[in-house]
Amino acid sequence: MPPHPHTTNVLLIGGGGREHSLAWKLKQSKRLGSLFATHTDNPGIAALAKPTDCPFDPARPFRLQRFCEKNNVGLVVIGPEEPLALGLADAMAQATEPGPAAPAAPGQRKPTPPPVRVVFGPGKEAARLEADKAWAKQMMHAAAIPTADGRSFTSPDDAKRFLESRTSPYVVKASGLAKGKGVIVPNTTEEAVAAIDRIMVKKEFGDAGNTVVVEERLKGQETSVLALVDGRNIFVLEPCQDHKRLRDGDEGPNTGGMGVFCPGGITDDPTLTIIQRQVLVPIIDTLRREGIEFRGVLYAGIMLTPAGPKVLEFNVRFGDPECQALMTRLDADLVEVLLACGTKKLHEVSIDWSPAASCCVVLASKGYPDKPEKGKVITGLDDAAECEGVTLFHAGTRRNPETDDIETAGGRVLNVVAVGDSLADARERAYAAAHMIRYEGRIFRSDIAAPLEAKIIRH
Repeated sequence: MPPHPHTTNVLLIGGGGREHSLAWKLKQSKRLGSLFATHTDNPGIAALAKPTDCPFDPARPFRLQRFCEKNNVGLVVIGPEEPLALGLADAMAQATEPGPAAPAAPGQRKPTPPPVRVVFGPGKEAARLEADKAWAKQMMHAAAIPTADGRSFTSPDDAKRFLESRTSPYVVKASGLAKGKGVIVPNTTEEAVAAIDRIMVKKEFGDAGNTVVVEERLKGQETSVLALVDGRNIFVLEPCQDHKRLRDGDEGPNTGGMGVFCPGGITDDPTLTIIQRQVLVPIIDTLRREGIEFRGVLYAGIMLTPAGPKVLEFNVRFGDPECQALMTRLDADLVEVLLACGTKKLHEVSIDWSPAASCCVVLASKGYPDKPEKGKVITGLDDAAECEGVTLFHAGTRRNPETDDIETAGGRVLNVVAVGDSLADARERAYAAAHMIRYEGRIFRSDIAAPLEAKIIRH
């Protein structure tokens, strides 16, 4: 493949399975110059990208800004939600010395103006859609977006009195960022009150639990709808169906996601049109009226209820593991797409999809999501990677510098993604590869992409 005449150096921020899949797709781009990454301690990312060799601190972006200037980075891709919530996208779009260049003295060359980088990811204000669920609820009400009825509380006693005065089942959510684990689905009022204690009193999710959102419990089928937004144009991606609960049959605690398949069979074109008109367009327009421009990925977690689609939550980045399933089906140059999204030119690029289906099975550690075990040696990776249609993405692994072994280093360890002519083919391939990978305490669900009639999810 000949190089593109206009290449772009890219910096990828983040170190999980989502970012490994982004690096994997970025490396296929004809527009890519050099790929740098902040988290090359992830062995999968390390095999694809050069390290930045400077500490990563999203609250102190100066060194990353200087790195980008020194290495002529033209595109910064921010994967996780925490840096976005801290305003890293705003900072990385600027030079280390903001403002126009000083005029040249007589007889001297005109100074080079500070570089302007394209950043893929929303600014701090737009990132509040995910970082502050109580505020996001206000925005949804202002936009007349269908969502669960709910109230927010800053006092645990007030939240408990509200729950004890009601008989309907509720969901309790930490308002702040909790890495996908701050949603508790109690079955009784007693369990709901205990959830308030866990979030607000015991502070299991830290400051994310300073405010809680108590919502009615919706029934139906859940789907993930992601869209690229460049501030004025919206391109809806292929729908995915995520599996949040830890165990088969949608039992156990909520997690960051135990698997996904794409396209999501329960979300047909008419339903997608409704979601675009009633959810995506209204929230972007409402933000714009507030003076907030959204550029990046808008993720809507949707419950397909008997009364129509309703929003469970918004995220402001690629879902994890939705991103992994999407990247294996994306038929487009990712560098071109992300540059267009960051420069309000989304309408100028072509985005197509492979006709194949994809299935992603997440391998996790014993004790996930609360206290995952780490440091377990992983075997079978090479054999699994050789399976037809299978791609492995590292989520929570590390290379032991003394033994060179790949070990577990997080709750969600690996993403086994397979593509096939049908969803059944993709599922069979993914599970065949998953069974080849071994480590002590390995857990995964066995019902990812099981027959749709069995996938009734209650939130």
